[in-house]
Amino acid sequence: MKSSSTSRGLAVAVACGLAAAACGGGSSNPQGPTTPSPPVPTYSVAVTVFFDQNENGHLDPGEDVRVPGVRVVIGTGSGTSAPGTGLANVTGIEAGALTLGVRDETLPVYYQAPPAVAIQVPATTEAKIGLALPIGSNHPYRYLGIGDSITVGDGSSDYQGYRLKLQNLLGPYFARAEVLLRGREGKASIEVAQVIRRTLRDADPAYALVLLGTNDWNDQTCQHEGPSACYTIDALRTIVDGIKEWHSLPVLATITPVNPRYTTAARDAFYDQTNAGIRALAQQENVALADLNADFKAAGGENLSSLFDDDVHPNDAGYEVMARSWFKAITRTRGGAASSSHRFGFTFR
Repeated sequence: MKSSSTSRGLAVAVACGLAAAACGGGSSNPQGPTTPSPPVPTYSVAVTVFFDQNENGHLDPGEDVRVPGVRVVIGTGSGTSAPGTGLANVTGIEAGALTLGVRDETLPVYYQAPPAVAIQVPATTEAKIGLALPIGSNHPYRYLGIGDSITVGDGSSDYQGYRLKLQNLLGPYFARAEVLLRGREGKASIEVAQVIRRTLRDADPAYALVLLGTNDWNDQTCQHEGPSACYTIDALRTIVDGIKEWHSLPVLATITPVNPRYTTAARDAFYDQTNAGIRALAQQENVALADLNADFKAAGGENLSSLFDDDVHPNDAGYEVMARSWFKAITRTRGGAASSSHRFGFTFR
């Protein structure tokens, strides 16, 4: 006969075993291992970003300009358009009825995005998105340099100045580019302002690159009474307004520095003060700015004279700096602008 203490021990052991089974204790798992959920499949779409000249939403023959650096978004996926081709490989897209659009802050200055369009994934594997550029009937790939003898190219070994250097940067980037120069040697900004419409009529450019003011120093009023009494900013404003009226896109430049071997403190001060006015004018007119003066000083450093052929005209190295500065201004994105309020939009007159 078992003792009462033994019976109580057996009862406790049985109870504990039942409790452990009820609470999921022990090493056994009657339901087996948990099966992980399968990953959600994703897809990719190849999107071409281009300048839609007639704004019909289609890539038509003759629409050769591609727009790189643009962030394209489809649902959960995104990709960036490539130089030369404008092709963005948008990956990581989940299936469904989605919209195709772009991030506005990644657009180059002046470009405008269309409304988002509906697509079906995975049925859609290729797509195109056309951007608008407010240039009317002007040539979409043409860039016109407007200025004085620096724009002509004086001082360069091939007499081409920055023309071919800039064209060789823009062409591979946008797929097509033509750079023309219309410089007037020895002319002041006010003289070029008087013929701006004639200058534009000869070329009908998409972009007009304006570099003027170097010769204004030679005017005795400008030299002795300073920028506030000089006509430079008013002349540049007239030029910018004329470019807008022609449905071209202005890119305004600061005045390049003078070779420090020949300069005077007064001349440096005149250009520095005038350039402050040019930067302010670009903000007021909502136009792109190429800060040639700052880029020259950054590139030349302590050896700024190495960028010059004489007192004011750049040499080949200096024109290379100019080309890269223009390129930077033309391709700068809205999000990369100096001021978030600088929207690069205006109403054509």
